[in-house]
Amino acid sequence: MEADHNRDRVSQKGPTVEQHPRRGTASLNSAPSLLTTATAARFDAATQALDPPFAVVEADAFEANAQGLARLAAGKPIRVASKSVRCRELLRDALGRPGFHGVMAYSLPEAIWLVRTGVTEDVLMGYPTAHRAALAELAGDEGLATAITLMIDSTEQLDLIDAVTPVATRATLRVCLDLDASWRPWGRGHIGVRRSPLHAPDAIGDLAAEVSERAGFRLVGVMSYEAQIAGLGDAPPGRPVYGRMLRMVQRRSYRDLLIRRAAAVNAVRQHADIEFVNGGGTGSLALTAADPAVTELTAGSGLYGPTLFDAYRSWRPVPAAYFALSVVRRPGPGLVTVHGGGWIASGPAENSRLPRPVLPRGLRLLSTEGAGEVQTPVGGAAADALRPGDRVWFRHAKAGELCEHVDTLHVVRGDTIERAVPTYRGDHAPAFL
Repeated sequence: MEADHNRDRVSQKGPTVEQHPRRGTASLNSAPSLLTTATAARFDAATQALDPPFAVVEADAFEANAQGLARLAAGKPIRVASKSVRCRELLRDALGRPGFHGVMAYSLPEAIWLVRTGVTEDVLMGYPTAHRAALAELAGDEGLATAITLMIDSTEQLDLIDAVTPVATRATLRVCLDLDASWRPWGRGHIGVRRSPLHAPDAIGDLAAEVSERAGFRLVGVMSYEAQIAGLGDAPPGRPVYGRMLRMVQRRSYRDLLIRRAAAVNAVRQHADIEFVNGGGTGSLALTAADPAVTELTAGSGLYGPTLFDAYRSWRPVPAAYFALSVVRRPGPGLVTVHGGGWIASGPAENSRLPRPVLPRGLRLLSTEGAGEVQTPVGGAAADALRPGDRVWFRHAKAGELCEHVDTLHVVRGDTIERAVPTYRGDHAPAFL
């Protein structure tokens, strides 16, 4: 069973900051500049029978990204973040490759679905759940309860589970504690995302003690996601001063987390013989892999290579996922309009969340209109060569969210569609709850 893979304890002594590896190497770097006229021609030839809008995943790029992530992980297994893939067949593809094991799911109904359909036998929930029907299903099935680990950060969540599924009538449920990985310099402020309230090692140790004494639960792991490192590109285009400041914050945040995560894991191990310590994301994979307290990693976005990862200095995934829209009008010189296009990524409302026209090269969104729900004008020298019925190829800002707009991903190799695989949307996956 995948869950048994690589759950040995590791040393708690971390490397000094000077010993930290770069998050990638020049040999692993790739750039969007690799997108050429020939790329567009290949995509157009492969998909000539399809009417936009549709999405493609380039097989060679997906495979190169999987290999690159495995190299960055330096022997530690990578758990695939399902929210960044949202396609069962491509989850299976990744899990079948060296260096990958298990899934990090974003909802409990989804986790149950992935286990029942044979995608994996090892799911770690990335977030707490309050889905009562799914909790009842999990608690009533010994096989599911063995395969799925719930995420918690308070006894209130345990109280909810007990209220839904009385301990006397259910299977023992596996739980993982979520350590807040944000940085609080000098004990003030909050740099990172708002996730768990468990920031101090003593706090997570106290909760570990409560879980270990509570009937019906088994504490098996610790997770921490350093979003301020993994989720923020350290070389934002056109913002060199901000980039230098961000890199300083990330270095100092990592120093803090190395010490605090080791202490937190030690505090938890005073009360439970945990199986794993999970950390990282695509943007911090090599850095997190260098932390001896961490036994496994999580990544998913790096398989598709969305535009947010163009802003990293070290390893950048090869762009692998695209969507095509049809040119429908020419409002003026140097302009064309495509049908649809408002596929905006979640997060703060800013330009970095907009999709980006990438093929033909030399197109850009208009600052006055952005990406529209029904139509999107794009400008640039390449626009004059486009006519109604031609295609403009876009990249999405975030990975799995592309799949919320299409039922199918067309996997392209060379100038041929190798296979068509359903997204979660096309696969009638459980709702995002």
